[in-house]
Amino acid sequence: MSARLDIAYATLVAELLDRCLDAQFDADFDEAGSFIKVKSKDRQYWYYKPSLRGGAADKRVYVGPADDAAINRRVEKFKTYKNDFQARRRIVSTLVREARLFAPEQRVGDVVEAVWKAGLFRLRACLVGTIAFQTYGTVLGYRMSGASLQTGDIDLALFHSISVAVEDTIPPVLDVLKGVDESFRPIPQLGDEAGPSRFKADQGLRVEFLTPNRGSDDHADKPAAMPSLGGASATPLRFLDFLLRDPVRTVLLHKGGVPVLVPDPSRYAVHKLIVAARRKIGTGKDLKDLEQAAKLATALQATGRTADLKDAYREARDGGAAWREALDASLFRLDRLGLKSMSDALA
Repeated sequence: MSARLDIAYATLVAELLDRCLDAQFDADFDEAGSFIKVKSKDRQYWYYKPSLRGGAADKRVYVGPADDAAINRRVEKFKTYKNDFQARRRIVSTLVREARLFAPEQRVGDVVEAVWKAGLFRLRACLVGTIAFQTYGTVLGYRMSGASLQTGDIDLALFHSISVAVEDTIPPVLDVLKGVDESFRPIPQLGDEAGPSRFKADQGLRVEFLTPNRGSDDHADKPAAMPSLGGASATPLRFLDFLLRDPVRTVLLHKGGVPVLVPDPSRYAVHKLIVAARRKIGTGKDLKDLEQAAKLATALQATGRTADLKDAYREARDGGAAWREALDASLFRLDRLGLKSMSDALA
């Protein structure tokens, strides 16, 4: 069976993304729940009941009296949102079950959904790392091998200049994360006077905010203040500016779909070549980087996007001697490992 998606599934992906971007979301109530009327002393009151998956079965939130016209209008409007949410959820289910595209682990998806609803992607943050790699099936219309490997690490990146320029911010990050899992807490690190850049919850769930380091390596691992991140800072990383340029919009297949920004897949593949060469050999992370680069090269070739990969590669080689040295080292290792798809694509 070809790894390239049938045109019907590719069309569903496009429809889902459009629906997600057009969806209107209530600030207080998730579409997965429902409104119920409760009678008390001869009067009806509206309560919101979260879905069983979203909270305790007996939990409910008071909304207001059922004879309040403004509240009734809000409940009717919510029904429209909920109907569309259920339609989107059916599309997500089809893409996961039939097209066999990647769906994240429940809590990981819930965290990405929470930061989306908090406005993080509106402020031009980008999902990076393995979670981003796992979305490339929807970006390319291609069933990515190895994308089903689950991870609890959620990496989010943003240019410092953009964080300053937007003159806006999301709610306090820790509050957003605790809304998903109360066990979230900051990870202390040196030089984090600007706020924490790393957070972790029980059972291995981690969130880290990143930003490009375009200065000296003296700034590496010293969190930078990020005005748009609701009290969080971001860890500066070398070469990240190349990765974040010209991101693409796609949808994470979670619940009714979560629209996210991810790096261009060609840039992601080339960036993995660079960072793999800078990692300590034998940690396993270097091999993971190389494997992701090779798998993306295969997918880009199969979907007719080899020219994009070559453009990104040429741009990276123009970055300087350190960039070229890293690229050459990783290509040599890929060939030695028998993973020749990248060399073939660039030939």
